[in-house]
Amino acid sequence: MGYNHVILPTEATPTGALETLEDARKGAMLFHEKRYEIDGIIVSLPNFSDEQGIVNALNIAKLDVPVLVQACDDDIDKVSISQRRDAFCGKLSVCNNLYQYNIPFTDTTFHTCKIESDVFEKDIIRFAKICRVTRGLSSARIGAIGTRPGAFQTMRASEKILQASGITVVPVDMSEILGNANRIDNDATEVKRKLEEIHAYGNIPKGIASESIIKQAKFGIASERWIEENEIDAAAFQCWTSIQENYGCATCLTMSMLSERLLPSACEVDIAGTISMYALSLASGNPAALLDWNNNYGEERNKCSGIHCSNYPKSFIADEIEISSLDVLGASLGEENCFGAVKGKVAVGPFTYFRISTDDLKGSIKSYLGEGHFTDDPYDMDGGVAICEVDNLQGLMKYLCKNGFEHHVAMGRDHVAGIIEEAVTNYLGWEVYHHQ
Repeated sequence: MGYNHVILPTEATPTGALETLEDARKGAMLFHEKRYEIDGIIVSLPNFSDEQGIVNALNIAKLDVPVLVQACDDDIDKVSISQRRDAFCGKLSVCNNLYQYNIPFTDTTFHTCKIESDVFEKDIIRFAKICRVTRGLSSARIGAIGTRPGAFQTMRASEKILQASGITVVPVDMSEILGNANRIDNDATEVKRKLEEIHAYGNIPKGIASESIIKQAKFGIASERWIEENEIDAAAFQCWTSIQENYGCATCLTMSMLSERLLPSACEVDIAGTISMYALSLASGNPAALLDWNNNYGEERNKCSGIHCSNYPKSFIADEIEISSLDVLGASLGEENCFGAVKGKVAVGPFTYFRISTDDLKGSIKSYLGEGHFTDDPYDMDGGVAICEVDNLQGLMKYLCKNGFEHHVAMGRDHVAGIIEEAVTNYLGWEVYHHQ
């Protein structure tokens, strides 16, 4: 399946399994030595097994990683005292011990299954994604490039609450990025490479000045340099109006291209929204986007529009994207200062939506998630346009309003709500409302 493994040699214990306290210490020592290589632990019970050997190994190692518990099927024609496994019963005992020791774990689809079965293979693939989300979020470094728009208090987030879950916010003043961009020579090789990348990314209408495209390229290079230097996993950008007024381009294209490379990037310095995007990308392995829950869709109450200017990753859009100027800001600040908006209709298909928020009044992280479908319904609006269909959408909107959630939501083009819920509730301890 392509996964590396860490396991004691068979000859390390008398039976090749972890049973005694001495066995447990051997396993724990190996796990501790390889702790930076281990994303999760699979406990496999071939028979009733020894509950104390298992729980002691995990408790001594203290890896704080996800744990999957699997138990093997018995065969109906092999239930004599010398042939039966009794793993069905043993799994209850092992899980009881994990509960006593406050060690969270993930269960398999069926209480017992065969090691070679397709269902267990799927369980392992799902578990790997849970591990990826858990590890990624619990050590994430989130860039905050610039300051949030003064008019949007809804974008506030608590860095201290995030840090308690292992998420570090790394800020930088937008002036540093713009200053570095201005110092890049227009004829530099890296600028030429970035211009080629931009032209290959989408269609730029005639009439867009080459100077505007060069500014966008240099801004992208300066942003990427800072992201790489600071080992950033995802970034939230100040997208209006300082950059348009003081530099002369939009941030959307740079954010789109970063997100397409699985480095999620959100607008309006929405730190919590950026983390939500990152979770979706970790779960699915695909780019995520940040949308506004924006408009009702006529009187179809389970549909609404999801809109942004936009910074959607290229793979979200059905046809070739258009790269042009911001529509709303372009009208007031001048189109020549607003080049870099990614425009197009989001392609039909399934999606998962997810949003975290730091609740300062409770000192915790709360979130909601669910699944829906992008439709092909017509909608005559500029920017990045998605028509979203969600069961009981009105109930979801009531929940968001009642519980103080923001108008931004992260979406990924896959159904991965169960993976995210398991990771953030069971292993990170966040509050989640799973909308059905």
